[in-house]
Amino acid sequence: MKHKLTITLVLLTMFLITQVIGLYIVNSYSPIIDPETGAEIPQELPYGLQPPEVEAGPSLISLIIAFVIAISLVMILSKYKFRFLIRAWFFVVVVMALGISLNAIFKNVIPYSYLVVLALAIPFAIFKIYRPNIFVHNFTELLIYPGIAAVFVPILSPLTIIILLILISFYDMWAVWHTGVMQKMAKFQMEELNIFGGFLIPYVSKKVRSQIKKLKMQKSKKKLKGRKFKISLAILGGGDIVFPIITAGVFLRAFGIYPALLIIAGAFLGLAYLFWRSEKGKSYPAMPFITSGILIAIIISRIFDKISYIIPGLI
Repeated sequence: MKHKLTITLVLLTMFLITQVIGLYIVNSYSPIIDPETGAEIPQELPYGLQPPEVEAGPSLISLIIAFVIAISLVMILSKYKFRFLIRAWFFVVVVMALGISLNAIFKNVIPYSYLVVLALAIPFAIFKIYRPNIFVHNFTELLIYPGIAAVFVPILSPLTIIILLILISFYDMWAVWHTGVMQKMAKFQMEELNIFGGFLIPYVSKKVRSQIKKLKMQKSKKKLKGRKFKISLAILGGGDIVFPIITAGVFLRAFGIYPALLIIAGAFLGLAYLFWRSEKGKSYPAMPFITSGILIAIIISRIFDKISYIIPGLI
């Protein structure tokens, strides 16, 4: 196991919480069926972000091109160190995503909630991007990816998201194991920009913790202040968090809650297996493991559907 058990469990717990929040946020923007007419009543996203419906939405090719352009742009900006532009981009995305998620929570409680929640989203984004601390960072991550997922779910079909998952998994393997571009971008974000897209948990080993405790007991404040200690980082990238939410959201809208919950469970187990098998000092692409879990969950879901159709009332 790459990280100690408690840290691994914290990462897995945050991942699972974000998936559940994501289902809630996506569902809150799903169309409502009028009980009298049977017509769908759309629930629009705030800030002019309402995407087209699947029938009028982008093709798989155009989505792939859009992802390639976005990834290439991030790599170019990172390579030439356009710090201001990257921070500004992060800031806008964080504000919009937090606004979407918070609006879903408060839209039935507060009038003009899409404006009111900006009073929360903007300060959180400022602290996250320009005055970062570990608590604000990880708390906002819990809401950012559900907000992003709510934008993409309506324009994707089950088949499209499955193909995207497979392609992204191959890209992840190439970027981590072949070129190391993922590690380079993550290092640039953390060291040059002091930001990171994903969960981030710093911790120290037992040996280092024991050294710090010993110095504190000796009241050696000067030694403690000037001393450098090795800090380990447990991270999980934003893409590894958001794509399972998008997949579960797409299947939620197409087939209902049970397939969506199975997908979350599959993604969780795939990630847990990776954490269990991972070794210290090595980098791993998480998407192939998460995608494998999701695909197994989809197959199980389809099998249960067939059984329930053949034997009504069994499931």
